[in-house]
Amino acid sequence: MIQRLSLVTGWVALAFIAFATLSPIRDRPTLAGLQLEHFAAFAVMGLAFALGAPRRTLLIATMMIASAVALESLQLLTPDRHGRVLDAFVKAAGGVCGVGVGRVGTQVWWARVDRIKNTLKSQRPGTSA
Repeated sequence: MIQRLSLVTGWVALAFIAFATLSPIRDRPTLAGLQLEHFAAFAVMGLAFALGAPRRTLLIATMMIASAVALESLQLLTPDRHGRVLDAFVKAAGGVCGVGVGRVGTQVWWARVDRIKNTLKSQRPGTSA
C-alpha cells in the first residue's frame, strides 16, 4: 500500500515539476530560492520513487538524471524559458539525493523489522535464546 502511494506521489511530483518547468515564467510557482526549489522538488520526487520501488535504485537514479536533463532541454523549445546546465545538475543532484535517502530509509526500516521479528521469535515459549 505504501509503495503504491509512493509511486503515485512520485508520478504526481514529476507531472507538477514538468508543468512548473515548461510553463511560461509568469505562471511558475515560487516558494524559495531557485536552486533550492529545483533541488527540493527533485529530492521529493526521488524519495517518493525510491520508497515506491526500493529494489530499483539504479533505475530510479537514472530516471532522475534523465528527467532533469530532458526537462532542461525542453525549456529550450519555449520562448520565455532557458535551459541551463547548472539547473540540470542541481535537479539531478536533488533527485539522486532523494533516492539515496529513500534507499537508506528502507534499509533502516527493514533492519528494524527484522530485529523486532527476531526479538519476538526469541521470546516465544519453548524456544531457547
